[in-house]
Amino acid sequence: MMSTDLRALAELLRSRGMLRSVAGSVEGVEVGRVQFDSRDISDGDLFVAVTGAERDGHEFCAAAVERGAAALIVERPLPDIQVPQLVVTSSRGAMALAAAWSHGFPSRELGVIGITGTDGKTTTSYLVRAMLGECGYPAGLLTTVEAVVGGESRGYLGHTTPEAPVIQADLRAMVDAGDRFAVVETTSHGLALERVAEVAYDIAVLTNITHEHLDLHGTYEAYVAAKRSLFSRLALSDANPDKGYGKHAVVNARDAEGASFAAAARAAGATVLTYSAGDDIAADICGTDVRDLPTGVALRVRTARWEDEVEVHLAGSFNVHNALAAIGVGEALGLDPAAMRAGLAHVRQVIGRMQPVDAGQPFDVYVDFAHTPGALAATIAALAPVAAARGGGVISLFGSPGSRDIAKRPMMGAAAAQHSRVVIVTADDPRNEDPAAIAEEIAAGALEAGKTRDADLLIIPDRRAAIRRAFEIARPHDIVLLAGKGHEPTIALKGGPEPWDEAAIAAETLSELGYSRS
Repeated sequence: MMSTDLRALAELLRSRGMLRSVAGSVEGVEVGRVQFDSRDISDGDLFVAVTGAERDGHEFCAAAVERGAAALIVERPLPDIQVPQLVVTSSRGAMALAAAWSHGFPSRELGVIGITGTDGKTTTSYLVRAMLGECGYPAGLLTTVEAVVGGESRGYLGHTTPEAPVIQADLRAMVDAGDRFAVVETTSHGLALERVAEVAYDIAVLTNITHEHLDLHGTYEAYVAAKRSLFSRLALSDANPDKGYGKHAVVNARDAEGASFAAAARAAGATVLTYSAGDDIAADICGTDVRDLPTGVALRVRTARWEDEVEVHLAGSFNVHNALAAIGVGEALGLDPAAMRAGLAHVRQVIGRMQPVDAGQPFDVYVDFAHTPGALAATIAALAPVAAARGGGVISLFGSPGSRDIAKRPMMGAAAAQHSRVVIVTADDPRNEDPAAIAEEIAAGALEAGKTRDADLLIIPDRRAAIRRAFEIARPHDIVLLAGKGHEPTIALKGGPEPWDEAAIAAETLSELGYSRS
């Protein structure tokens, strides 16, 4: 913790135009941690009443004070509560500022690389961190898989970007642990809900934009705007010009939205680098001559500084794009090319991303997080020719979450049908919806794309049973893709979340079917 004087925070909020009024006296009041969950309050903490999709944080202010909160940040004054209250225009924006303030604005002491897009964010984040490490720059990592601080994993963070107090605490811990950079997977939720509002980004990376998260954003245009705002936020890095990294954007030249992201970056004063797989369009980082390796892909990379072969030891040809995005970061920072290539080659697995499961079975099994139509289509399209070359096909197993974007359900069915020998539709975090009903919506897209129910389209709502069935019907040389859950440690059912480990369940099921490495 760095700053604690409530009066100083009030003045900071006022200077940003966020403070509407102050209820009670802030003189001499010291506050501790910035909290948004009343159950986590300790004596002296500052509680922020955040209005969410289902509950209003103002309902929990009294409970927070009973637990020891010394002051509140609220959007409306609560006259019955007798602690100082900072009344603000937006609790979320104020919470982000308060969290950064309380930790001494740690992102100003780090080179911060934000990676956004619909697909490929996590893998690209790991590639960038490995590349930086090989070049002699220790880097922290914030992804949907885990947080890594000072080289030590802090475990799973959740489905999306965590709230601002968590992010700022981790960034401060990175500074204290000696990390030079922070690689931050930056989701549309984190951007739209102001969770990263006070992160001073130095480099912004766009992987791609496809259909996703319309349950939160409402329209595709709003979703794109949220992603694009990362590139506008590059202006925040002016808060500490002594960082010395400059401001840069790395943009997928092949993405339809790439030009607007590049324009936003330039408006923020950033230098833009583009990348492309294939030399049919102009790009600053170009990848050609892609060929399969037993453990991944190799490609020829050309930049303004160097040209050489690069190996990526991750399954799936789509990782060519992730590698090029990472190389764009290295080019922006002027890193040593040989060390960059070595760092990329050292990444052998990302949990829940094309993670192999090998129990001695005569077919391949991969666990992957692909949960959008674009990601599912790209993953299966990459696997299908590999399977076909050895006489097999792809069995794709996936679902779509309940209480989330429903428009993508038939799109996912159609995407999977195009290159799969068999499509198996099952549950994926159904929550309070009927898993069978969700499956039927997905199946409609597969049927429209030419699949036949109970032949090459199976609907098995129970995910464990579906996995077993996929292995039972798999032929030698097939590839079974278990998509959607990836690294997630739970599955959200009607009665609440239950423990889930897709890779472990797959291995257990293969063992039950008699497969063994011995």
